[in-house]
Amino acid sequence: MTEPASADFVQSLARGLSVIRAFDAEHAHLSLSEVATRTGIPRAAARRFLRTLETLGYVRTDERRFALTPHVLELGFSYLSGLSLPEIVQPHLEQLSHRVDESVSAAVLDGTDIVYVARVATRRIMSVRITIGTRFPASATSMGRVLLAGMTDAARDALLAASGPLHLTEKTLTGPALLAELDRVRAQGWALVDGELESGLRSIAAPVHDRDGQVVAALNVSTSTHRVSEERVRDAYLPALLETATAVDAELRLV
Repeated sequence: MTEPASADFVQSLARGLSVIRAFDAEHAHLSLSEVATRTGIPRAAARRFLRTLETLGYVRTDERRFALTPHVLELGFSYLSGLSLPEIVQPHLEQLSHRVDESVSAAVLDGTDIVYVARVATRRIMSVRITIGTRFPASATSMGRVLLAGMTDAARDALLAASGPLHLTEKTLTGPALLAELDRVRAQGWALVDGELESGLRSIAAPVHDRDGQVVAALNVSTSTHRVSEERVRDAYLPALLETATAVDAELRLV
């Protein structure tokens, strides 16, 4: 874990938060050794952080393995409760999902990742279960690409440099090919990603704008490459997605 050298930087807080982030959908239950390994924190320190989090109600344990409790949701509640976007987007996602009969989502950019803030799921199409708060690398996702395309070149390039090249599947674009694709996404106003985040997953995304015209979020439709052709995604799903994004834009201009 890289920690900035600053007199205002509280190392213990950063390490405590890294212990919370060690848990995810694929690692819901971890031993002390696993937490220490995933965070890069010595076992003794990791134990103290876990016991502190347990005392505060954020972690539970059976004395062999640890897990987060629902109490951690309070950490993000202040952000979500003050964010009008999920509340505005959700009914539009429900209508879109009914229209295309696919799973649909909304996400925002957080560092080098996208974070899901709203979702309607019709079927599970990924190996990882997607919920509110799920994160994926922005550069390999359709929603991430429309968010990146909405940035200035300098900001986009800095973010890509921070994330580094990703090789999640044999199709994942990196380097000049990724930059060319982001330019194309910016020009056409939507992004299609086919098997770059996970093999067999195809998704299409469109940006959402605030009253100043800035890209603040993205919406997508996700499906299986084995079940739905790329032509159907472009011809049937894309028009419905763009109409939904336009409707959300109209509401956000009133906020």
